[in-house]
Amino acid sequence: MLKGNVRVLCASLIGSAIEWFDYFLYGTVAALVFNQLFFVSEDPVLGLIIAYTSFSVAFFLRPIGGVLFSHIGDRLGRKKTLVLTLSLMGLSTFGMGLLPTYQVIGIWAPIFLTCLRFVQGLALGGEWGGSVLLAVEYAPKNRKGLFGSVPQIGISLGLILGSLVMSVMTLLPDEQFMSWGWRVPFLLSVLLVLFGLWIRKGIDETPAFKKAQEAGEISRLPIADTLRYHWKAVLIAMGAKVVETAPFYIYGTFIVSYATSNLSFNESEALNAVVIGSLIATILIPIIGHLSDRIGRKRIYLFGIVATVLYAFPYFWMLQQGSVFLLILATVIGLGFIWGSLNAVQGTMMSEFFPAKIRNTGISLGYQLGAAFAGGTAPLVATTLLATFNNSYVPVALYMILAALVSFIAIISIKGNGQVKEQSDSNLEEVSG
Repeated sequence: MLKGNVRVLCASLIGSAIEWFDYFLYGTVAALVFNQLFFVSEDPVLGLIIAYTSFSVAFFLRPIGGVLFSHIGDRLGRKKTLVLTLSLMGLSTFGMGLLPTYQVIGIWAPIFLTCLRFVQGLALGGEWGGSVLLAVEYAPKNRKGLFGSVPQIGISLGLILGSLVMSVMTLLPDEQFMSWGWRVPFLLSVLLVLFGLWIRKGIDETPAFKKAQEAGEISRLPIADTLRYHWKAVLIAMGAKVVETAPFYIYGTFIVSYATSNLSFNESEALNAVVIGSLIATILIPIIGHLSDRIGRKRIYLFGIVATVLYAFPYFWMLQQGSVFLLILATVIGLGFIWGSLNAVQGTMMSEFFPAKIRNTGISLGYQLGAAFAGGTAPLVATTLLATFNNSYVPVALYMILAALVSFIAIISIKGNGQVKEQSDSNLEEVSG
């Protein structure tokens, strides 16, 4: 049993890490390359805003991908979904590495790039729910928090890989980096995808899905059942997602352009800070996941919400000091500790909102809608606020606090703080603490 569980956790983690690596790679390169080679403008700020717009539009495809692939997951099984999503993500990312630039094919360059970004959004929309459920539905009853935190590590690992490889490539002379260096991570990602597919090939369907299948409880139209009987749970999941996703893209993506364009840091310093913060999160996530099995997930999530509110202004103050040490410390606290705590329990907590027969659809819809409205738009909103308010960070800090308050309203609507029991179709009384 232990050997089987280890393989399942590896399949969940590796696939998740690869998907997020591909996805984050775009966000990092958007701040450094795409605004110059694809979204060309005489105004650098406008070029960056357009590049971040292309980054954010994929988030609005994620709910569609979530519904599409979670339908497959709830009807045919979690494994089939995970193979499809990983393949799509790999093909779209590899394609980006081959695209000619605006200087070569003109307006078609940003059009093709945005189309491939759409495919990334669809793929990730289906990946997250499947990878979380693969871990949670195999977990022993008293270790769901620990198991559910494992695929969440893939998010920070993906950010580490993406930032680290770009940090290495930026050591090239500017001319070589802009010519071909930025393409290397996109092209090499196909090797990671092939490895992830090989790992996932040997896993079986989850016990919860098999049980539902044997009992004849497979929903014919999961999205319809979800919206009819579980719309409140979807709204709670959507609201809970906001505090985790908006600050995350401030700490992990927006910081790269902000530190290099508005402050005195170079690209490597900003990227290295993100790598270190992500490494701390990677170490912390399973620890917090295990802790949630003891004290409840709601308590940990409320801690993350309060910490986000209290940290918003000190975060930007530390960045303003121009110290590399404070840049790293600020990122470690925000990305490593605060976001790491929220992220560790999020997947398990949301999975406990829904019964097995529509669980893939329910968590994917709530998670991806929250990501669409608050995550992908975060770098765009932050950049626009800076441009509008004369580079003042105050509106951006207030934006982070607003995100935390939205999630606070969602979380306090969850009753109780104990471990969750299986829900009926209309009961949220015992949603996870």
